[in-house]
Amino acid sequence: MPTTSFDYKARDASGKVIKGHFDASDMKVVSASLRDKGLVPISIVPTSKLGGDLHIPGLTDRISIKAVSVMSRQFATMVDSGLTIVRAIGVLAEQTEDKALAVVLMAVRQDVEQGTALSAALAKHPKAFSPLYVAMVRAGEIGGNLDGVLLKLSTTIEKQVELRRTIKSAMSYPVVVLCVVVLIFFGMMIFIVPIFKKLFLQIKAPLPAPTLLLVDISNALLSIWAVVILACIVGCVVAFVKWAHTDSGKMTVDKVKLRLPVFGKLVHKSALARFTSTLSSLVTSGVPLVEALDIVADTAGNKVVERALRDCREGIRNGKPLAATLAQHSVMPSMVTHMIDTGEQTGALDALLEKVAEFYESEVAAMVDSLTSILEPLMIVFIGGMVGFIVISLYLPMFSFIKDMNNQAGGS
Repeated sequence: MPTTSFDYKARDASGKVIKGHFDASDMKVVSASLRDKGLVPISIVPTSKLGGDLHIPGLTDRISIKAVSVMSRQFATMVDSGLTIVRAIGVLAEQTEDKALAVVLMAVRQDVEQGTALSAALAKHPKAFSPLYVAMVRAGEIGGNLDGVLLKLSTTIEKQVELRRTIKSAMSYPVVVLCVVVLIFFGMMIFIVPIFKKLFLQIKAPLPAPTLLLVDISNALLSIWAVVILACIVGCVVAFVKWAHTDSGKMTVDKVKLRLPVFGKLVHKSALARFTSTLSSLVTSGVPLVEALDIVADTAGNKVVERALRDCREGIRNGKPLAATLAQHSVMPSMVTHMIDTGEQTGALDALLEKVAEFYESEVAAMVDSLTSILEPLMIVFIGGMVGFIVISLYLPMFSFIKDMNNQAGGS
């Protein structure tokens, strides 16, 4: 079996951190060997070398949310079966296929072995475990229902992944088609139109307006001004992206997203689905409502919805009902506020929030299916129309030239 070189950090009996290299078939063998030597592994990662696995911070250490979901479900099963938390985390670290997650789990295990609470140990790794995850685990520790909370977490993460996939599928199709259209247009303007332009000069045929327009565009793209215009466009895009990452920029962009035709409703419903599903999970796990709203606001995915939730948090601190504070914001539909009001009055807030989340998740899925069925023929017609316009415009002078030649032959 081929071996791989691993870099490891481990702690000895005196608490001293030891670094070194180890050649083994996989990470499990390294971990077992270190423990046989009386060392507690802190981190084990493949050695970066040319031609081998390359470790790039922010890229190769990125942790898949799907891997966290699978890990949570397995963790819940182990805890429910009676395994200690330390042992369960060790097993998860050895069997997970996500190397970055394995490193994090080894560090979490080390902290838990030293007496740190599981939620506090997880909070040290925000790239792997979100505030939502940490808060629900903390509630599970306090309530003695850690296995149930972990199962709920796994389900919540899976729903978030599915919702994200659904939204991406709706947004990516028109973007991809638009990119294809732009490439076709520029390709024809740069490579095809100049060939016809030489032919037009040879036959000296009069050029109709559509053909003149294409020739002018082609000349502009092949001139130095094209570079200047492209540089300006790139500069504007970079400036816009930087501005869109500011607080005011995010708020403005998110407001525009909600007002977009067709896609605005999709963005709105997906934000409501995320908010109600997350809040339901937190309330079910026993997280206090004020703290839950703070976490939900951070994960809302839309600044307009986030601002509404933060206002609601302040209202609840002042003794107001959640439904009443939500009703003051136009971004919250009346169905959501009425369901929450019913949940507060009956003591079944978590269950009704879950029903609202399921409703909006189904609405988002239905909208994506509808958009896909509508956009596909529209995009095909758009591409065909653009290509057809270019081709006809290029051949119009040829038709005129042939017609003139026939008239001259008939007159003679």
